[in-house]
Amino acid sequence: MIEKILVATDGSEASASAERFAVNLTLRLHATLHGLAVVEDSLIRGMHEDGLGVPPPRNEEMETYLKERAVAICRRLSERGRSAGLEVRAESLRGIADDCITERGRASHLLVIGRNGVNATFRTGLIGSVADAVLRKTQKPALVVPPGAELNGPIVLGFDGSPGSKRATELAKELALRLQVPLHIFVDSKDKDRAVVRFAQARQLLGDERLAIHESASTLGRPEMKIVECAKNANAGLIVMGAYGRNRITEYFMGSNAASVVRTSPVAVLLAR
Repeated sequence: MIEKILVATDGSEASASAERFAVNLTLRLHATLHGLAVVEDSLIRGMHEDGLGVPPPRNEEMETYLKERAVAICRRLSERGRSAGLEVRAESLRGIADDCITERGRASHLLVIGRNGVNATFRTGLIGSVADAVLRKTQKPALVVPPGAELNGPIVLGFDGSPGSKRATELAKELALRLQVPLHIFVDSKDKDRAVVRFAQARQLLGDERLAIHESASTLGRPEMKIVECAKNANAGLIVMGAYGRNRITEYFMGSNAASVVRTSPVAVLLAR
């Protein structure tokens, strides 16, 4: 049951979408929302490292600025929640951003982060470095919000029969019921008979007559592109899938399909573990 949600924000316009999404989701789930802004240790301490004999600049003003900015971020998030009728408890911490977010996320049932951060203007197709590091480290379900994403419309569940997709099915079921939206099951398989089996597996796991369920299958093309296309065609507000698929390699990285969907989807993506 999703009762505690943590949203991490750096105050950028890109992460503002994550704030709005988290507030809306929290309200609709009748959950509690906590906010977190991190003062990056590296920005404060970086100029104090050995400069090969060159005196480092005085950066007390930078430290003061970053601390005050973090407080302002928390204030903005709290005000955003208050204007929507939600009390948000926001705090600022100093440290390594992804470590702080991962640590604070352990006390929550769901972690919400923006796909991009303050340096989004200078990035191409990759997600932000902090978001990427959090997704690699956290053991909690993580919801990645791209700029402009809204919590409207059905949910698309990516199902491939893997343990991750089975956990994603549990989350998708809970969210579809509590948000009262239809659920689209997406299966990618070059074998039509196998696709039928996977649809049956997913429906058995869902097992609730209150759910409005639709099925969508693909036998051609790249699965990560097809699931995004499915979400667009369904006017979905959320994609739910496992962080690792059937071809998971036991290592530090996300599954390739999940990583690609997170990078390219205009719809928020919830990765289950």
